[in-house]
Amino acid sequence: MKKIIQVHIFRGESQFVAECLDLPVVTQGKTLDELAQNLREAIALQLEGENPAS
Repeated sequence: MKKIIQVHIFRGESQFVAECLDLPVVTQGKTLDELAQNLREAIALQLEGENPAS
């Protein structure tokens, strides 16, 4: 089962910023590729140890 996590992405003064609407996660990156990688890592850390069925 997959869960959809909504993210608001916007351009800050010097970097792209991603803020999750469903989780307490905010990250940034110089490029969209870097932002996506940072976002995946931050979400994985936030969900670490959680039961996916719940």
